[in-house]
Amino acid sequence: MVTRRLLVAALTVTLLAAAAPATAANAAPAAANPSATAAKTPATAVNAAPVGTAGGSVTAAPVAAAATTLNAANFRLRASSYSSLVDDLDAALPNVSVPTVVGDGNRVATSCSPNAANRVASFCWNSGDNNVTYWIPQAITTSADAYEVGTYEGATAILVSWYDNASDGIDRGVRVSFVDYSTPSAPTYRHVLLVEPYSRGDGKASFRPVNVHAGGMFWYGYHLYLASTNSGFRVFDMRHLWQASTSDDTAIGLQTDGSYQAYGYKYVLPQVLTYARSTTGGYLDLTFSFVSLDRTSTPDSVVVGEYAYPGTGTRLVRFPIDYTNRMLTTAGDGYAHGSEAYDVSVTSMQGATAINGRFYLSTSDGDGNRGDLATFSPGGSVVMHTDTLPIGPEDLSYWPAKNQLWSLTEYAGSRSVFAVRASAY
Repeated sequence: MVTRRLLVAALTVTLLAAAAPATAANAAPAAANPSATAAKTPATAVNAAPVGTAGGSVTAAPVAAAATTLNAANFRLRASSYSSLVDDLDAALPNVSVPTVVGDGNRVATSCSPNAANRVASFCWNSGDNNVTYWIPQAITTSADAYEVGTYEGATAILVSWYDNASDGIDRGVRVSFVDYSTPSAPTYRHVLLVEPYSRGDGKASFRPVNVHAGGMFWYGYHLYLASTNSGFRVFDMRHLWQASTSDDTAIGLQTDGSYQAYGYKYVLPQVLTYARSTTGGYLDLTFSFVSLDRTSTPDSVVVGEYAYPGTGTRLVRFPIDYTNRMLTTAGDGYAHGSEAYDVSVTSMQGATAINGRFYLSTSDGDGNRGDLATFSPGGSVVMHTDTLPIGPEDLSYWPAKNQLWSLTEYAGSRSVFAVRASAY
């Protein structure tokens, strides 16, 4: 089987600051992303559980990537209006708070030691969630993203997204695990279903599943942003968590008996607006494979990236975000424009974030090889820290106060959630 190990050559690359003004050389892409796929590779196999590694030496080698500075302003997003159906559903369903959901865990996480170099924290799902084949974990964010203090209304939480591959005949869309991390040695959690409000033919408000890959997300204030691979972002509002009926695990939305069902899930979180992607200057649309929040930048910003195998043309784009309204910073033309962008051409990127100007990328290598962590600073070279992550790594999220870089793995039978010491790289 051909893996990324056979595609990557030891070549250094030089990155230019994306803030540089556009020139004839960078005003349009030399080669847009022809190989960026619509979604990250889904889990298809079970791999052996990794052996824990808390530290040790890190092997570093340059990664092959023809990095190019792009005109960041050519990448843009436009927000929709806020859903008018939220008020109707607020009136029809019991509203609950984030701390209520976090404190209402009905599953207990297990201790485990995933094979990640410089690992400082970890936990695993219960046996049912570890082995289920139709729910696939993808993205991660924490209450340290939501607010700098590290808590949301007093709750310390880790959130993980899962998409449903419908292999059991039902596509339930996306669920998010609300993990109570107030006691790291004994996390508990509950899954919450993401839903999209809509108006039925009879004019009554209902909701339906959110059918996206959910490869990246970040929590910012009361908003939860979810990457929508071929569209941009879907945004959910933590101020409108609803309690649904749990009497029918095959039904969704408003039923004939007046109940609101959610495939048996007790709580639902509604989509309230979207961001639609577009580009100018001849660039191909950006694939929203993953996303993370950067609280170390000024202003706060988000980093969006693309998955592709092989990785020719994969890009990273930074967008500033406004802490006063929890929305992307909008220019006078009504669009949120990128502020920094690169063609890094890194194979199998699964997640990316930035810490004090330095970028961190998680990359996968199939279901039989450990993942790698790549790093680079603008003006420097992209460096691959090989075999430092477990098999099947996904999204990234940084917890500044703890100096922890969080990630997770996707393959059924050996799923884990873990943090490594960011300053080790």
